Amino acid sequence: MTTFTTARIAKKDRIIYWIFTILFVLMDSVPAIWFNSELARNGIKDMGFPAYFGVELGIGKIVGGLLLILPMIPARFKEWAYVGFGISLISAGIANLVVKGPLFALAPLAGLVILTVSYVYFHRIRKDAAL
Repeated sequence: MTTFTTARIAKKDRIIYWIFTILFVLMDSVPAIWFNSELARNGIKDMGFPAYFGVELGIGKIVGGLLLILPMIPARFKEWAYVGFGISLISAGIANLVVKGPLFALAPLAGLVILTVSYVYFHRIRKDAAL
């Protein structure tokens, strides 16, 4: 009975991990493909950042998304991707708060919540696999 329950919990943890990880990558990494669009360039400019920052951020988000979504990537690289996305989202929240106002800071903070759930369940499934 205990093994069956443990297996169900482990399966639930994997499902939650993949749902939140895929959701995050679809929200944050996939749109980064258009980092050089007119809209993206104007957004970076309006926030007061230099043009090269948009390119740097876009490439970082694409690479980070691949690190999170590909299962064969070692855990250490995934950890760094989580750190990079966390810093990016906190910075985006602060920048939006200062430049555009509190309402615009909610989107990066929502992304941070989704990223956090993915991160927590990443460690849960790693722990389950070690048992």
